[in-house]
Amino acid sequence: MRSRAIYGCGGLILSADERAFFRELRPWGFILFGRNVQTPDQIRTLVRSLRETVGDASAPVLIDQEGGRVARLKPPHWHERPAAARFGALHVKNPEAAREATYLGARLIAHDLAGLGINVDCLPVLDVPVAGAHDIIGDRAFAHDPSTVIDLGRAQIEGLMEGGVLPVMKHIPGHGRAGADSHLALPRVEAGIEELSASDFVTFRSLDLCPMAMTAHVVYDSIDPQRPATTSPKVIRDVIRGEIGFDGLLMSDDLSMQALDGPLDVRARAALFAGCDVVLHCNGKMDEMKLVASETKILEGLPLKRAEAALAHLVQPDILGRDPFNPVAAEARLAELLAMA
Repeated sequence: MRSRAIYGCGGLILSADERAFFRELRPWGFILFGRNVQTPDQIRTLVRSLRETVGDASAPVLIDQEGGRVARLKPPHWHERPAAARFGALHVKNPEAAREATYLGARLIAHDLAGLGINVDCLPVLDVPVAGAHDIIGDRAFAHDPSTVIDLGRAQIEGLMEGGVLPVMKHIPGHGRAGADSHLALPRVEAGIEELSASDFVTFRSLDLCPMAMTAHVVYDSIDPQRPATTSPKVIRDVIRGEIGFDGLLMSDDLSMQALDGPLDVRARAALFAGCDVVLHCNGKMDEMKLVASETKILEGLPLKRAEAALAHLVQPDILGRDPFNPVAAEARLAELLAMA
């Protein structure tokens, strides 16, 4: 049995304490950051070590590899990938080319990740930025209009999944209006429910078959003025599961972010009580992970069914009837398409 958590680790290799902790708690998954990345062989070894602790050779290993300023894998070992807004700019001129470019960009990211054993990418960003919002989303979003975000978000999901990597749409139900960086403070959104439904929620509603989603640490005053989405039963029940209709695996954003307050065990308990299927803790600090672990019980019931359903979407690349994927040709075609923007 596995526990309802995803954890980070401290460095390039697992410490003895980390190995013992993960063996005992058997988290559902793991997440990698820049501090865990050096060379392809080092990452492959770390990924194998993480999976060995839970006895599962296909346990979820996540990463934030969006392109642009959010990328854990960087040159010289990996290509730089464009930020989402670059594809959005192309969409203005040539929607068909933008869809193809977005697909190829995601397929190439998946190729990079699958070669390292990483099988989940926290992508696409489906937030719709508005004028005056904090730039924490900014060019991580495809565009300022929901229709473009939906069009290119769908292509990105397809590219990742056909490359053997699960996508995680974020930050549900929408971070685009936030006036603060939730890594540092708790954002509040004052827009009414009708406005949110017509703009912010529609991207997630249109792509609600994505197998996984990550919550927003954002307070929506018109829905629940007391709690951010991550810890709000009302937002998760009425909006994420209700209006948006998302029935996949719902994971929290990082519990250690400063948008949330209180001890880590209280944060974990609140997120799980609100309706998150699993909680995410990223910084690898053992004292914090132990607090989270005190509240993350066995993954069972509906959360387990959702987790199993998400993992069932994983496929081996190049068995879907397409020609074998050629990364060199894909890189050349992507460059050709982006030059049109």
